Amino acid sequence: MLRGRARRARLWHRSRVASDSVGVYVHVPFCERVCPYCDFAVVAARPLEPSVEARYVEALVRELALRAGPFDGLALASVYLGGGTPSLLSVASVERIVGAVRERFAARVGAAPEITLEVNPSTLERARLGGFRAAGVNRLSIGVQSFDDAMLKRLGRAHRARDAHATLSAARAAGFENVSLDLIVGGPGATRAQLDRDLDAVAAFAPEHVSTYELTVEEGTPFALAERRGQLARPDERAVVAALARVDARLAAAGLERYEVSSHARPGFESAHNRRYWRRAPVLGLGVGAWSTLPPTAAHPHGGRAANARSLGAHLDRVEGARAAAGSIADAEWHDAATARGEAVFLALREPRGLGAAGFAREFGAPPRAFFAREIDELVGLGLLDEDAAGDLRLSARGRWLADSVAERFV
Repeated sequence: MLRGRARRARLWHRSRVASDSVGVYVHVPFCERVCPYCDFAVVAARPLEPSVEARYVEALVRELALRAGPFDGLALASVYLGGGTPSLLSVASVERIVGAVRERFAARVGAAPEITLEVNPSTLERARLGGFRAAGVNRLSIGVQSFDDAMLKRLGRAHRARDAHATLSAARAAGFENVSLDLIVGGPGATRAQLDRDLDAVAAFAPEHVSTYELTVEEGTPFALAERRGQLARPDERAVVAALARVDARLAAAGLERYEVSSHARPGFESAHNRRYWRRAPVLGLGVGAWSTLPPTAAHPHGGRAANARSLGAHLDRVEGARAAAGSIADAEWHDAATARGEAVFLALREPRGLGAAGFAREFGAPPRAFFAREIDELVGLGLLDEDAAGDLRLSARGRWLADSVAERFV
């Protein structure tokens, strides 16, 4: 039987998926090197000093205690340690974080929460994989990005292809049976031959999950400056679309079906944690720059979001302050109906199943067309969106490659 708070959450927000459970995201901002395309909340740590690590882990545990209240009664479904490079943490630190989360939230009887750790290919991190598994991690997300040394160098990555191969082999040797790897598509100087070599390497390793990302250039990054100076040669949009289509076909042939715009998995290995974001399910975000998806309440039936400070110093000051309280750590904003409707549409469209009009109507009182008729007609006319007789919406084959442009129409 559901506990009272979880039962109410499900009744208030029936179109949400798994609203009787919670995922916990833990952001670890430390990196040995900050990549020139990265705009995440990260800081360089060469090396990560034990005193800095200990202080940050203590702050995470304190923040968990202060901010978990609104999620009480929800069963733990997933934990995701991202960054940054969370695998720079010691095994003892990872064990403490995971242990604290599991102690705070009970998992469903008979259910093992998905516990993911992001790993970069390096000798240091490879040596810790067995310890991480013993600490409770049961899924790895490995930041390969490419198996081509020239591409890795152009991306400013610290590792080389041999490191990626060694780390993937070490993951299997350590007993990990759920391994995801990241690939960047459309990097500087990308070619079809380079992409095919990457996909050949993926097929040879046979991971359970692959996340593919088109390289985007964010303001304030070294890549943005290089592009303004004409020093960053990237493929044009047509070439990138063709590359993404090739990725789709090659990964499908290798048994990895696309279940979200940029995610591919073998059946049963879809990321439980990442799905929470697309389905607007509760997530408690801990650490620098982390975002939370707040569960609905009687006063706020559409839930909301909360964001932590992106500065390491500012975040630690908030958490460690003598008068620290849940409301003083993260900046929360509760969704009104219009904001929630827009998010419900563009997040649901990220998955092949799309947006069900009936579920949308249960939450908002009317189907999507009642609120977005002009946008739907325009996108259908452009061949980016499909609408069936029931009013359900899905991205078209062409729309998948322009998902961000489609999303902009609903926010």
